[in-house]
Amino acid sequence: MQFEANGRVSDSSHIDFGIREVTSEIDEKGHRLFHINGKNILIRGAGYTFDMLLRASPERQEAELKYVRDMHLNAVRFEGKLEDDHFLELCDRYGILIMAGWCCCDHWEQWQQWDQEDESIAAESLRDQLRRLARHPSVFDWLYGSDNPPPPNIEKLYLGIIKETEWPNPYQSSATGKPAAVAGPTGVKMTGPYEYVAPSYWLLDLTRGGAHGFNTETSPGPAPPPIESLRRMLPEDHLWPIDSWWNYHAGGGAFQDIHVFTEALNARYGAASTPEEYARKAQMMAYEGERAMFEAFGRNKYTSTGVIQWMLNNAWPGLIWHLYDWYLRPGGSYFGAKKACEPLHVEYSYDDRSVVVVNSHYQAFAGMKVAARVYNLDMAEKFSREAKADVAEDSSTRVFTLPEIGGLSSTYFVSLALEDGSGHRVSGNFYWLSTKPETLDWDKSNWYRTPTKTYADYTASTPCRAWN
Repeated sequence: MQFEANGRVSDSSHIDFGIREVTSEIDEKGHRLFHINGKNILIRGAGYTFDMLLRASPERQEAELKYVRDMHLNAVRFEGKLEDDHFLELCDRYGILIMAGWCCCDHWEQWQQWDQEDESIAAESLRDQLRRLARHPSVFDWLYGSDNPPPPNIEKLYLGIIKETEWPNPYQSSATGKPAAVAGPTGVKMTGPYEYVAPSYWLLDLTRGGAHGFNTETSPGPAPPPIESLRRMLPEDHLWPIDSWWNYHAGGGAFQDIHVFTEALNARYGAASTPEEYARKAQMMAYEGERAMFEAFGRNKYTSTGVIQWMLNNAWPGLIWHLYDWYLRPGGSYFGAKKACEPLHVEYSYDDRSVVVVNSHYQAFAGMKVAARVYNLDMAEKFSREAKADVAEDSSTRVFTLPEIGGLSSTYFVSLALEDGSGHRVSGNFYWLSTKPETLDWDKSNWYRTPTKTYADYTASTPCRAWN
């Protein structure tokens, strides 16, 4: 846009914008399903945070969003800390969706303490941010509450501003399943877990955080970084054994240390005796956990409609809730998410042993070939099967189910391959499994975890960098 006077341009301005339509609905099961230009979309994203002290660097922003694309995630979530225009413009350009909203656990949700000035500031803040965000095609949803919906008087205030500013996208009263007094049900849930759970949890759970509905924040828990990052985070004399210096890089409340993750690691892979061994086994378990979570939501679409991994990144060197560490070093969790979210993907189901092709393209693929092979620990082949499959667009297709197989070693492997009609390999996957049943203690579930009752046994195997 230019302003001309007497044939001369005295001022000019430009703006980039995108044209698209975002809609959503609550389906017959009470799950919120989003649509982009009329097409269903399974949201697979992660919670984004600023660097420590809210530092913003264009170079770091771009590096982190390139990681999001590389992992095949399609969304990030802001909670309260709303990034700058450069970040939003990068998301517009890269096609990364943004779920934005106010923050939990601070004055934004302490409505009982608000006075008239607080209400005025909240109203102006909402008006300002909606006007800023609305022009960005990447921003697809707004949460005007986080851990709780606001009380009726504040909700009415917010809804009036949403209408006044002609906010063009969906919105909800919180990131939880708590119905709001005015707007009613949200169609989303915030039911955890946030701590280590067995990989089978995501497919077996039917009432909490598993692969059903839209989970706005959840996680398989800690993700201790590779040894190179641990050596940067911790002084040499506190690198081993795990002590309070490690705990300082964990979380708060129920997450003050990583003992749940470590107990599972020791039981499943054998107790580590050095920091190098611990870090290597931790990458295996983080890969396994993230892959299982994202694969479960992919297999179950559109019974599952969205999942936000808590979180994408950390504001400083941390041991929990990230897909890559503060030094921007990817570990097992990064590659587990990347594998699970690949657009055309073959996967194994922990609950029923089915082999499934998940297609995230809006394009069908006919005449695909799926191959499965089962190996003992010594790599002796115990079973193989191949089958043809026609894969519909944006679908999850069960191709066949592996039978129960006798004579397996305590640790065994399932190798999957997906080929197109010309024999070109388009997806592959590799699982390590155990003949010892891994069971969950459902009766002891709480808001952040479901404990494991009996662990898988991988102690006979040597951890390898399977995610590469």
